[in-house]
Amino acid sequence: MPRPIHATIHTAALHHNLERVRKSVPDAKVWAVVKANAYGHGIERAYEGLRGADGFAMIDLAEAERVRQLGWRGPILLLEGVFEARDLELCSRLGLWHAVHCDEQIDMLAAHKTQVPHRVFLKMNSGMNRLGFTPQRYRAAWARLNALPQVDEISFMTHFSDADGPRGIAHQMAAFNEATADLPGERTLSNSAATLRHSSDAAVRGDWVRAGIVLYGNAPDHPENTAGHWGLAPTMTLATKLLAVQQLQAGDTVGYGSNFVADGPLTIGVAACGYGDGYPRHCPTGTPVLVNGVRTRLVGRVSMDMVTVDLTPLLQAGMEVGFGSEVTLWGRASNGAVLTIDEVAEPAGTVSWELMCALAQRVPVTVE
Repeated sequence: MPRPIHATIHTAALHHNLERVRKSVPDAKVWAVVKANAYGHGIERAYEGLRGADGFAMIDLAEAERVRQLGWRGPILLLEGVFEARDLELCSRLGLWHAVHCDEQIDMLAAHKTQVPHRVFLKMNSGMNRLGFTPQRYRAAWARLNALPQVDEISFMTHFSDADGPRGIAHQMAAFNEATADLPGERTLSNSAATLRHSSDAAVRGDWVRAGIVLYGNAPDHPENTAGHWGLAPTMTLATKLLAVQQLQAGDTVGYGSNFVADGPLTIGVAACGYGDGYPRHCPTGTPVLVNGVRTRLVGRVSMDMVTVDLTPLLQAGMEVGFGSEVTLWGRASNGAVLTIDEVAEPAGTVSWELMCALAQRVPVTVE
C-alpha cells in the first residue's frame, strides 16, 4: 500500500474562482494563467475547471501544445513570447498569440516566412523593470511591428509591480496611458492583485485581465487580505495521516536539531509528509495544521518524510486521535474545515505560489 499522503484538485473551486474574477471585471475578457503547470495543479487536471475562461496564458510552447491537445480552440498567449526564431513556426501552426518585449523578437518576426500573420502583444516596461520596451521606446517598437506583413493585430500589455501594496499602480498607469495614447488595439494590464483591488477603473480592467494566483484560491495581497475576504475557494488540498503517536515529558525534544523542547507532558502525532513531498522545510514550530479537521500546530523541524504535530487541542476536546487520523497540511479537511495555503506559506517566509508549484512528483494527485 502506498504512503497515505495525497493531493486533491477541486474542479468546482477552480470554476468558482474564475466566476469570482468575472464578477470583478464583467466587461473584460479573462486569461486563465496556467504557467508552471497550472501553478503546480497540472494543466490537464485544472483544465475542466478553467475552460470557461476566454483564453489561456502560459510561458512555454510545451504547455501551449498541451492545452491545444485538450481540445482548446480559443486564444492562447505566450506571456514571454518566443525564445528563438523557429518557435514562430509552432506559433503559426498552433495559432498562438505571443508577447513581444525586445528588439530581437521583432527581428525574428521580420525574418519569419508565414502565410498567416501573427497576433502579438507589445509589452511595455512601465516600472517593473523585467521585460518590455521603455515608454520612451514603445511607440517606435509599435511602428516597426505595424510595418511588418508578418504581423496582423497588435495589442498592448504591461505588468504591475505593486498592485498588491501601498505604492499601487498609478505611476505605471500614467506611463502606459501616455505611451499608448491613440494607438489602436486591445489592452491587458491587470494581474490577479490589480483585478481584485483596482478593477473599478475601466482603464485598469482593459480588454483582458490575466488571472493567475486568484484562480487557485489564494489572496494575491495576503496577509493584508485573506482568500476568504475575496470570496475565493481552495483549489488544492494536501492531506495525509498519522503514522504514530508519541508521549513526551518535560525536557523531551522533537526531531533533528532538537529545536523543540517540551515544557511539560505533551502528546504529539507523526504525520507522513515532509519536504520530500514539497512541504516547506522552513515551516517552524507553530505553523498551523489540521488533524481530524481541528486546528493545531507543527512542532519541531520538518524532515524529508515526516512532520510532527501537537495533539493537545484534540485531546482537550475529548476527541479520539491516533494511527490513521486525518492530517490536512493545507486545503479542505473532510469535515469542511479550511486551512489556507497562505497560512502555511507565511510562517515559512514564502508565498503560496511556491508551495503549490513545489508539490513533489511522488505525491499522488486526484481530481474531484
